Amino acid sequence: MLRKLSLVVIVVSVMASCTSNTDGFVIDGTIDGELENGTKVFLKTTDSLSRSLIEVDTTTIENGTFKFVGASDEPIMHYLMIDNVQGNAPVIVENGTISFRAQKDSLAFSKVKGTAQNEMFMDYLDESRTISSMSRSMNEEFSNARMQRDSAVMNSLREEFMELQERAKTFELDFVKKNPSALISVLILDKVVSTKALPTNEIQELFDALTPEIKATIPGKRIKEQLDKLKTTEVGAVAPDFSAPTPSGEVLALNEIKGKVTLIDFWAAWCRPCRAENPNIVSVYEKYKDKGLQIVGVSLDRKAEDWTKAIQDDNLTWNHVSHLQYFQDPIAQMYGVNAIPAAFLIDENGVIIAKNLRGNALEQKVAELLN
Repeated sequence: MLRKLSLVVIVVSVMASCTSNTDGFVIDGTIDGELENGTKVFLKTTDSLSRSLIEVDTTTIENGTFKFVGASDEPIMHYLMIDNVQGNAPVIVENGTISFRAQKDSLAFSKVKGTAQNEMFMDYLDESRTISSMSRSMNEEFSNARMQRDSAVMNSLREEFMELQERAKTFELDFVKKNPSALISVLILDKVVSTKALPTNEIQELFDALTPEIKATIPGKRIKEQLDKLKTTEVGAVAPDFSAPTPSGEVLALNEIKGKVTLIDFWAAWCRPCRAENPNIVSVYEKYKDKGLQIVGVSLDRKAEDWTKAIQDDNLTWNHVSHLQYFQDPIAQMYGVNAIPAAFLIDENGVIIAKNLRGNALEQKVAELLN
């Protein structure tokens, strides 16, 4: 089956502006479709820590129109929501007059005009929606071909879908290059960093090309911090030392247990890909532990009982540590880990030799180093 095309998610973020306007902002909204006078419209943004939506302001619809008035020191991505209406509509609140128009039954396809950041945002969304529409159409065609067992059409659609995926990726990266002053550009990069969709050096080049004002935004600062962490854990860098509690409550430091080769394995009991890879790691460990292989598992579990049960069930007989803080684990943050499984292979001097090796690739590298 064709997978749904995954475009970069428009991350809801607080952002800083490249321009300033002390006159404040006005959102003039029009909703096409019957709505009773007095229907509430909510203006929401996200909490910078939890990313959950928080209400900023409320107004009402009168004769199909509504208005928000205020002032903003910096543009902030918001969502407009209407009482008892499904969906929401993104809009960048920045000083100036913002024109908003949408159909009641399709808020996500709203049109926002009037300010520079919203104009660039709409340019991005127009192409994204075109690609998404093509993706949905291909999936429908694929489903029909599968029902009819038409392998020729299915194979053709697979090839077209791969081309569409490449178009989506190329479009987004080209957008960032062509729009270094756009808020959406830094949001795209923020997602690229979190998913590690590009090598660190390529992300760095794109980030360096952004305007100083965009780099100074909250997501811009977050990207810089993440890039700095990634540099410290690149192949050839010395792995950051750490210490953390073991299942028995003792504190174990990386420098205390390093072998000729050491695997730092980030995993969790709830992570299915991690659990699926564990038998392979067990096999490699049994073959090479007497030749100098050490492993330290860093769990991103929340509950000690889940963690210890998985260690026992999977027969993971090496060293284990965890702060039981999920992705907020200090070691995970130190190593820039925001997805698991993740692994770092280091030599006896602590230099990172390889990253994220699995299956046969892991065994071949360990064999190469220890034989």
